[in-house]
Amino acid sequence: MAPAWEGLLDQLVRERYARLVGHAMLLVGSRHDAQDLVQEALIATFTGRARFTSIGQAEQYVRRSIVTRSIDESRRRTRERAALTKLGTRPTTGAVVEERGLGADVVRALQGLAPRERACVVLRQVEDLSVRETAAVLGLSEGAVKRYTSDGTAKLDAALGTTTTHQERADVHLVDSMEARHEH
Repeated sequence: MAPAWEGLLDQLVRERYARLVGHAMLLVGSRHDAQDLVQEALIATFTGRARFTSIGQAEQYVRRSIVTRSIDESRRRTRERAALTKLGTRPTTGAVVEERGLGADVVRALQGLAPRERACVVLRQVEDLSVRETAAVLGLSEGAVKRYTSDGTAKLDAALGTTTTHQERADVHLVDSMEARHEH
């Protein structure tokens, strides 16, 4: 016999999924992101300890979860942008990246990484931050930092046709744009 919540979940998805996606679209802007957000909220709601007596009660809980998750995602993106801006990896930040023997292919390869991978690789290998410091800057666990750094480094190696050891560091120098203007 199926758990009682399964019937409620089926009914909620059948009857209210479109409204939940519409609600999420108002928060995130795209249908695809909204569908992902609703899926995450449904999973969180129905795998948690909350027990519902009506579909309306379950829907309200899912709606709250959608809002909470969208806020969390927005905060995460803001933290990542701030970390990347601080490092000068965005052209609009006013920092100039001076490459020393690396070539534009390294910069292009870095841009090809997922944002978290790029942030972890840059913080760990360029800025030489520890795993703990990188985790604090990005708001991630130390294990996640290790995984993103490893995945990002492997992707860079594949893109560049290289092999990187833990001892090797990218040789990139960040210069304030004002400083760079005065030098040229």
